[in-house]
Amino acid sequence: MHNNLLYIILPYTAFTIAVVFTIHRYRKDAFTYSSLSSQFLESKELFYGSVAWHFGVIGALAGHVIGFLLPSGVRWFNGVPVRLYILETTGLLFGLLALIGIISLVVRRATSSRVRAVTSKMDVVVVTLLLIQVSLGVYIAVFYRWGSSWYVTSAVPYLRSLWALQPDLKMIEPLPLVIKLHIVNFYLLLIVFPFSRLVHMLVIPLQYLWRPYQIVIWNWNRRRAQAHAPQPARQPAGVTSPADEAAAETQPVSVYTR
Repeated sequence: MHNNLLYIILPYTAFTIAVVFTIHRYRKDAFTYSSLSSQFLESKELFYGSVAWHFGVIGALAGHVIGFLLPSGVRWFNGVPVRLYILETTGLLFGLLALIGIISLVVRRATSSRVRAVTSKMDVVVVTLLLIQVSLGVYIAVFYRWGSSWYVTSAVPYLRSLWALQPDLKMIEPLPLVIKLHIVNFYLLLIVFPFSRLVHMLVIPLQYLWRPYQIVIWNWNRRRAQAHAPQPARQPAGVTSPADEAAAETQPVSVYTR
């Protein structure tokens, strides 16, 4: 009974919620389709964590999608041991990169008071689920070897049976508990997807790749700025007034940015 609940009812419920509420949110308030960047609050740790996370998770997701779409191709590729070793190692590296990234982002939110102040309850839920998902994935890659092969022979037939509206649990029933938890946690991520910042992945600004550079110019007239600046009180010799420092910083600057 619990198998039907977790692996048939839950996935259809999660998929329905994800599709319906994602569309509803976009039509009602499209401007909320954003990651709500906190870079202005703290940028150094965000850079290292975000880069590692995005490269790792994109690589891991790409491997899962390729296995789902081309299972026979993956089986053929893994027919040569050397290629199997390369694929397994690559998948593990992507998983470790994603794990390092998500841990770095979790530590950043926990230690930075400014970032913690803008962290919502949904952010905590999403980050927790992502940390669990990636941790389970790395654990599976380490302790259940040749995952790219048994994934396309066990998990993919089950996922395809869901897609065909003919759910078949025969292939996943014998799978270890940790793999089943990995699958269930994915469904939970689908449920929270439309209510979180994760929706930003649907609006990738690809046009930035080909649009021309924008030129942003700050061109202040130094004499005019000095003329309109309030006259400070007489300062002792060797002391620089705030007005002089502000005037010295108003030099023409051109910045090329996308």
